[in-house]
Amino acid sequence: MALDLNHKAILVTGGTGSFGKKFVEMVYKQFPQVKRLVIYSRDELKQYEMSQLFPWSKYPSIRFFIGDVRDGDRFKRACEGIDIIVHAAALKQVPAAEYNPMECIKTNVLGAENVINAALDCGVKDVVALSTDKAAAPINLYGATKLCSDKLFVAANNMKGSRDIRFSVVRYGNVIGSRGSVVPFFMQKRQDGVLPITHPDMTRFNISLEEGVDLVFHALGNHWGGEIFVPKIPSYRITEVAEAIGPNCTQEIVGIRPGEKLHEEMITETDSLNTVELAKYYVILPSTPIWRTEDFLKAHNGKMVELGFKYNSGTNDEWLNVEQIREQIRQHVDPAFTV
Repeated sequence: MALDLNHKAILVTGGTGSFGKKFVEMVYKQFPQVKRLVIYSRDELKQYEMSQLFPWSKYPSIRFFIGDVRDGDRFKRACEGIDIIVHAAALKQVPAAEYNPMECIKTNVLGAENVINAALDCGVKDVVALSTDKAAAPINLYGATKLCSDKLFVAANNMKGSRDIRFSVVRYGNVIGSRGSVVPFFMQKRQDGVLPITHPDMTRFNISLEEGVDLVFHALGNHWGGEIFVPKIPSYRITEVAEAIGPNCTQEIVGIRPGEKLHEEMITETDSLNTVELAKYYVILPSTPIWRTEDFLKAHNGKMVELGFKYNSGTNDEWLNVEQIREQIRQHVDPAFTV
């Protein structure tokens, strides 16, 4: 189904983050007649800075709404007249979440419930929430809260009653160049001549911001409600990221940090019971039936994965080599990047 966001009112939570800015950029590029685009976030400075990138004089449909997803009343007010919610707000720094667990729970879990309740009460038609690979078999609090969030959004379809609304989730891996990620960290540290490596065997999935937004667009255009969409994306080895960025640097093994995995999973072996493979995506179907699986498979030309299947960054069949990682950095992080 072709997506058309023209003449729609869209709200993005956490809209001043890396994803939010790229989402807004791509919406205006592909759907210039968007009716309203509301940036909902709690940082007034980031909203001011983003308003310089998207000035009202050039983008008259954009709105900046200060608020926290923890504040249900404020968020409900922001949702008046909204057709689509893209939920990207989260506390996502693993060490900070381990040290301040309730703060992470208030934003990632209770905030998700506020988004759901407002969507149900305000006549919203489509809700897509961003997840993370850390939500699959989580071992840290951040991942556990995002798993809870995923479960809330999937289950929200069970209580919509007669409302014409669909809730779905997109789950993907590390976004190259995003704030706090390994690529900008290594690019900064290479000036010291030493790159800290947590473990020589560590792997991660890789996706660009553009691909992440495209996944959200795909979900908005195709979801039935209750799905978790997972893209087919390549993996990289952390040692090869270090080689790509600092070939003359020493790689110093510093050990895995608390709450960190050697490899990331986006689909666990248990998930395989409810997972469908499509051409470019996997889809984890809701375990509580909302619609007939057979109808979904036929409509999307999909097939169930084999029992025991898992989607793991360490056993992936697609990998980025050193030169491909450099090209990804030039394309998505710094066009002037050289080694």
